[in-house]
Amino acid sequence: MIDYSHLAEKSLAGTALSREEALAVLQCDDSQLPVLLQAALTVRERFWGRTVKICLLQNARSGLCPEDCHYCSQSAVSTAPITKYRLLPTEQLLAGARKAAEAGARRYCMVTSGRGPSQRDIEHLSEAVRAIKQEFPDLEICLSLGLMSEPQARDLKAAGVGWINHNLNTSRQFYPQICTTHTYDDRVETVRNVKRAGLSTCSGGIIGMGEHDDDILDLAYATRALEIDSIPVNFLYPITGTPLGERRDFVPTKGLKTLCLMRFLNPRSEVRMAAGRELYLGSWGGLALYPANSIFVEGYLTTPGQQAQAARKLVEDAGFTVQETNTALE
Repeated sequence: MIDYSHLAEKSLAGTALSREEALAVLQCDDSQLPVLLQAALTVRERFWGRTVKICLLQNARSGLCPEDCHYCSQSAVSTAPITKYRLLPTEQLLAGARKAAEAGARRYCMVTSGRGPSQRDIEHLSEAVRAIKQEFPDLEICLSLGLMSEPQARDLKAAGVGWINHNLNTSRQFYPQICTTHTYDDRVETVRNVKRAGLSTCSGGIIGMGEHDDDILDLAYATRALEIDSIPVNFLYPITGTPLGERRDFVPTKGLKTLCLMRFLNPRSEVRMAAGRELYLGSWGGLALYPANSIFVEGYLTTPGQQAQAARKLVEDAGFTVQETNTALE
């Protein structure tokens, strides 16, 4: 039987789990899940205490995307009936920041559909970020804009952006099964461009797309190798009209084990319980806070999510506290 407390000690010492140990985490017998979660909590508490960061997403441009990502309602191959619109004006993006502040969010994430940003997009978003930072100087700003060059990332950093999100999504081997219009290496290069620009990285994956345990392992080790600062673990939200719309791989215990693995391999990184958590984890969501120290509220681009007040109750009922912000509405 695996000694999960030993894995926690290795993690705290900065030592990577062996592949065999990592697989044992993913394939932990459900009867041993409480022991695994307690071991992950030991690591989480060392670097993040028992606080939970609240994050809020703003869909800054919806639909109109030429990429064929099979999980996404905004992709070129999706027939899902979503609202489509071009890049929102600064005032609407600022309104989203106010909503984030009202929800008690520490981080505000603006996301645009598309292969990557144009220079005009960079200039517009830089203007919006400056306006947001002027009103909410303590609000963390993250952008998710697709494939990005280092100069573009540098421009955004100069405007006050702190994080850039660009998920690896899955393993290199499985990636062609979920997208063919760009490659896994394209995504890795964007993450490296973000790091070279001096921005913090936000990159994780999606669980439940038909991947195998080896794919989850590859993803987890990739986040460690790239030294990702913030790791969102998303769970597939099957949307009718997308190629993955009929999948129903909801295994809450697998989600918890994946979060534990991410925590063991990335002890100092934020591990974020992200999109689809409400549907995939269900009533197990509170236990996910043993390894995870951050959650999203108020929805995910084109899918609904838990409201901020209910999320706060989830956090408190699980024995954790919401990380409060100094950001206040004027």
